[in-house]
Amino acid sequence: MRVALFITCFNDTLFPQTGRALVALLERLGHTVDFPLDQTCCGQMHYNTGYQREAVPLVRRFVEVFAEAEVVISPSASCVGMVRDLYPKAAELAGDPGLARAVEALAPRVLELSEFLVNRLGVVDVGAYFPHRVTYHPTCHSLRMLKVGDAPLRLLRAVRGIDLVELPRADECCGFGGTFAVKNADTSMAMLGDKLHCVLDTRAEFCAAADNSCLMHIGGALHRQRAGVGAIHLAEILACTEGGSVRP
Repeated sequence: MRVALFITCFNDTLFPQTGRALVALLERLGHTVDFPLDQTCCGQMHYNTGYQREAVPLVRRFVEVFAEAEVVISPSASCVGMVRDLYPKAAELAGDPGLARAVEALAPRVLELSEFLVNRLGVVDVGAYFPHRVTYHPTCHSLRMLKVGDAPLRLLRAVRGIDLVELPRADECCGFGGTFAVKNADTSMAMLGDKLHCVLDTRAEFCAAADNSCLMHIGGALHRQRAGVGAIHLAEILACTEGGSVRP
């Protein structure tokens, strides 16, 4: 299958290794990956911060860039949630029936990685090898907006060598929430503190998730505390094979 990669501005700028891992994984599974160079931000930060109308040009650009793609895959549940859940509302706000039709046609083809592998392809074992103790944080957007369910966990359970341990109170938010962490720093840090206690209780070597935004929040705190626990994206684990490195 030929798939288009929506890397997201966040990953492109701060976590390029996740994009490389995703491409390596999909190519190993026999897919051809296109990377449209004209892609930019999905507009989520603008929309969720109260600048809905200012996000509309970014919605238009996304639709134009990916209109011909058979399927669009992203390593960000958050950004996929923006496209599928909020793009229709943005198109309605713009009062543009043409944009609304384009969004309606494209949005179902935009998928988060675990959705694509488990729900679309029916693949659970991707041939990964990761001999480390790992816990998984189900991010709010993957859990509540996309409703990916246990798809990421099913993928992780099939990884050879992994010691996957359950995260206590896993469904609780880590406190990031984009600009929420800036506007409500005290509340955000309190929520993050609770999450860190749960992560450390697992004695995991790595905390994994499907969104690098949450991993940046969690991983930054783990690093500051010198906890010895790494933050790693789901795609990076799935891209690893026997004899490969931890970070593809």
